This record gives sequence, C-alpha cells and structure tokens, in this order.
Amino acid sequence: MENVSELDQEACYRAVLTRDARFDGRFFGCVKTTGIYCRPVCPARTPKRENMVFVVTAAAAEEAGFRACLRCRPETAPDMGAWRGTSNTVSRALALIEAGALDEGDVEGLAARLGVGERHLRRLFRQHLGAAPVSVAQTRRVLLAKALIHQTDLSMAQVALASGFGSVRRFNETFQALYDRAPSALRRRGERVHEGGVRLNLSYRPPYDWDAMFAALTARGDAVEGRRWSRALTRDVDGAEGSVSVEPAEAGRVSICVEVDDLKALPGVLARVRRVFDLSADPDAIARDLSADPVLKPLVEARPGLRLPGQWIDDDLEAPSDRLNDETLAARAEAWRPWRAYGALHLALAGISGVQLMERDNAKRAA
Repeated sequence: MENVSELDQEACYRAVLTRDARFDGRFFGCVKTTGIYCRPVCPARTPKRENMVFVVTAAAAEEAGFRACLRCRPETAPDMGAWRGTSNTVSRALALIEAGALDEGDVEGLAARLGVGERHLRRLFRQHLGAAPVSVAQTRRVLLAKALIHQTDLSMAQVALASGFGSVRRFNETFQALYDRAPSALRRRGERVHEGGVRLNLSYRPPYDWDAMFAALTARGDAVEGRRWSRALTRDVDGAEGSVSVEPAEAGRVSICVEVDDLKALPGVLARVRRVFDLSADPDAIARDLSADPVLKPLVEARPGLRLPGQWIDDDLEAPSDRLNDETLAARAEAWRPWRAYGALHLALAGISGVQLMERDNAKRAA
C-alpha cells in the first residue's frame, strides 16, 4: 500500500469509475460536496473528479471531517494489511489499538509500550495512515459500533460498551456529530431482545485456503470440529469468561460468535481472531512480492490463499508476516520482506528446506 503522500489520485478515480473490487479496502473516496466517504465499490452514482479526494484509511477520512456512507458501509470493507509491512512499529501499534489500547489509555502510554517517543509515533501514523493514533482508535470504535448495530440485536447501551466507548453518552454524542442522528436511527429494523452471544461477520480479502488453515490449527492442538474453530476465553487473558467460535461464511466473510460475561472484552477478542486467522493479509501484495523469487513463484501460484496461523497470545515485537525461524533461509529471504513468514510457509508445505535451497543454489553456481 502506498504511503499517504504517494496515493495516486487519478488511478484511484479510475478504480472508482469501474467499481473495481480489487481496490476495496485499499483506499476511500471522500466527496467534497456531500461530506461523505465511500468504498471504491459504492453503488451510488460516481461524483465528478473535481469533487473527490482519496485517502488511505477510513480514519484519515473521518479526521478530515467526512462521515461514512450508509450505502456502501465502509466498516464492511476488507481490512487492509498491505501497508503493515512498511512499518513494524505502526503494525504493532495498530494491533494494540485494535485490542483496545486507547479505549482507556493514551498515546503516550502506547508509545511507551512500543519503545518509541510519542512524537515519533504520531509522525509514523501520519505518514502511513494519514491520521493520528487517537483518530484511528476513534474510527475503529465507530466502525465496530456500526457493524454491531447492523448485524446484531444488542441494545444501543450494549453496542456502546462492546465497541469500546467509555460511556453511552460519549457513544451518542459521537454518532450525532458524525451522522447527525442517533445511533439507533442507523438500525434498519426494530429493536429486538438480545438473546446472548454476539454474532458478527468480519471481512477478508479472497482467496483463502481454509483447508490449509484448519489443518494447521488442528495440528497444533486447537479445538477444531470440521470447519469450525473454537476457544474458551479467560478473564486473565481476555478480560472476560466465555467462548468464541469461528467458521467460514460466504466468500470474503468469516462468521464469529462470541459469548462473554463482559462486553468490554469484545474488541480484544475480535483483534485476536483477526490475528489467528490472518484476516488482514493481502494475497495480491504477497503474491506480487514473493513471485520475484523463481522458487516461490510456482508455489504461490498453486496456493494463492495461503495464510499464516497466528497465536492467540502474541507478545513478539516483530510483525508475524516477517518472522523467520529458519536461519538457513535468512540471506535469501531478505528479498521477501515484509513477507518472509509467508515465503517460509510455502516452502515448508512444499517440502523444501532451507538446506535444500542452499545446496541447489550452490550447485547452480558451480555448474
């Protein structure tokens, strides 16, 4: 993903004209005349070019004063993970924000956890996301709240709690400021009694090799029955007692059911689900970069939807996508950054070791 300053405005407009689904989640279009921002695939009539400006993230759009479109619903766009490789610090920061680090803490505390200065962290966010950390956190809360309003039967008070707002009053004021209406007005059906368990769909960018993912999760001892994964939640780790289950839904969607005794834990649980199932991966970017290696090219073409099984508890300072455990691959894998872990996974599943690659390369040089 391009940095904010490198986003090609004309190319973005061409993608919007054709409603090219390949660009969904890669950028958002802000309409100056209406004050609304949309996904590239929005079904509404495309505005004139002079009335549009394009930004990398929803947070950048909302920080600039634009509100989310109610037709294309930006909260349903695939999470865009390609930019994560550009800054390990931003990647780690976003993971913490997704888990609720700024719901009760501040940017100074977040920077301290990352081992960087607050000003430096703000500068990195501005460079890579086009918005400040607090704006990213606010947008995360708002978009999660919108998803809960549309997809669940939670009451508005429960939605406020589950999406990370500190109070119902703050929740109502935020939606009134952004949408000029109460959050309950966004629900297109009547309020129903919530019967327990938050059922939600999360987006990902296809293709997705579900067979490989479930095989890997089963092999490491996770609870998998058919194509359904589940895990017990504990207060020490997750902030609540309960359970979570995950199974594939329609293409580009994964179905999640979370049952917790404290809805404040929901953002952290969803963030961990994203990590375990690698829902933020960008197969196009990974395939493009890894295919430059002649050994990896046919492997990537054969399995374009391969994902990294993530850990539920992960305190490693290095981004999961770039971790490399096989030192014999270190020299060759420098060209795979920031996708070294994917390259190593493709080789492992093909039964090719780092030693074999070294011997093959040495033989070629000696020939």
